[in-house]
Order: sequence, then C-alpha cells, then structure tokens
Amino acid sequence: MNDINGLVVVITGASSGIGEDAARTLAARGAKLMLGARREDRLQKLVAEIQQAGGSAACRVTDVTDSAQVQALADAAVAEFGRIDVLINNAGLMPLSFLSQGKIDEWDRMVDVNIKGVLYGIAAVLPGMQARKSGHIINVASVAGHEVFATGAVYCATKHAVRAISEGLRQENRVGVRTTVISPGPVKTELPNTISDERVAQGVGKMYEDAIDVSAISRAIVYAIEQPADVDVNEVLVRPVRRSA
Repeated sequence: MNDINGLVVVITGASSGIGEDAARTLAARGAKLMLGARREDRLQKLVAEIQQAGGSAACRVTDVTDSAQVQALADAAVAEFGRIDVLINNAGLMPLSFLSQGKIDEWDRMVDVNIKGVLYGIAAVLPGMQARKSGHIINVASVAGHEVFATGAVYCATKHAVRAISEGLRQENRVGVRTTVISPGPVKTELPNTISDERVAQGVGKMYEDAIDVSAISRAIVYAIEQPADVDVNEVLVRPVRRSA
C-alpha cells in the first residue's frame, strides 16, 4: 500500500467541509499539507490546530477562479516541501436555481469555481508530476455529475464537466500520474448555504436531512491515495444509504 506519511498534499477549499476534514485526516496520517481557501482566518486556525497536534501544514489565501493564485498555491507547496505528491481539487459552489430565474451571476460563478478552478489546479501541478512520473490528482465532483435534476442544470453540468476533465486527464497520463474522482451525495457541509432562492433552499434542506458526515469522504480520499502506485482508483461514489438516487 502507498504510505501517506510524508506525502505532500495540496487541498483547495480547505477552510471548511470536506477540505477541512480531509486536511485533518491526512495530517493525522503524516501528510505535509499546503492548504488553500479564501477565508484566511479559518485557514490559519486550521493550520495552527494541525501543528499543535504534531502535524505539518501551511496555508495560502487562494481564490481558485484566479489561475495566478492557484499557481502561487502550488509554488508555495514546492517552496515549503520540495514537491507536490497529491492535489485535491475540492473547492466548489452549489447555488441551485431554476433556469427561468436567469441567475447569470451565479451560473458564471459556478463555472468559474467548479470547472475553471479544477483546470487551474491541474495546470499548476501536472508539469511537475509528469516530470517526476509520479503524482495523484483527486477531483471532488458529485453524484450530480451522474444525473440531472430540476434547479440543478448548471450545477450538474459543472460536475459532469469535472468527470469528463478527469477522464481526459487519466487517458493522457498513464505513466505515474493517477487520477481519481470522488463523487459525494448529500454531505454535512456549507454547500447548500450558497443557494439564494428560499424555495429551492427549503427543498434541498429536506434532501440533506439524511446527509452523511464529511469523514466518509475523507476515508474515500485516504482509500484512493493508499492504493499501490500501479493501482488507480478512478472514481468513488459515496451516498447516504437512504438516498434512492
């Protein structure tokens, strides 16, 4: 099995939810972390807590919609730890709405964060991984990348795109660089808080009554990383048991 201890891991969207829990989980297993997110106070608090527990972590304020900031995050990881072994593209938004509402600003933001943010992360780390013929890119998608539902047309499109990008990445990098998509169902995170329409938010709130803990996703990430170097776990779907789709 691949040993997480000593691996250098970059995580976007690390200030809360899946990113935060993954950071704590990987740090406890000895990973060296470079954490990126927009909320500096939460990043610094997380880094301090990891360090106090004996882990290794640093952070950099990062808006994944800015390619220069994502590149700077990767550069900071290399400067601090010497290389990047794993990238977890986790940052994402889910402001669901009906297309008829014409929430173009929200659509643009989802495309910028959920699609471009993933591409910018790949662009920042892939050359180094290819040069070393070693690395692992983990993209957090969603079960919405496998289905389409009313109010979720744009969000589902962005998560379908993450899966398509990940498959293209896998096919282009069959020597040394592994690619994994983690597709969560409802998880107890801040993701539904980005929904601005009250009626839609109420409906999603009911769906999230069965949401599972973020630790389930962290365990899926650990599972993918720990596989032997010649094993590539391409996709993991993690749903609540009670969810029918």
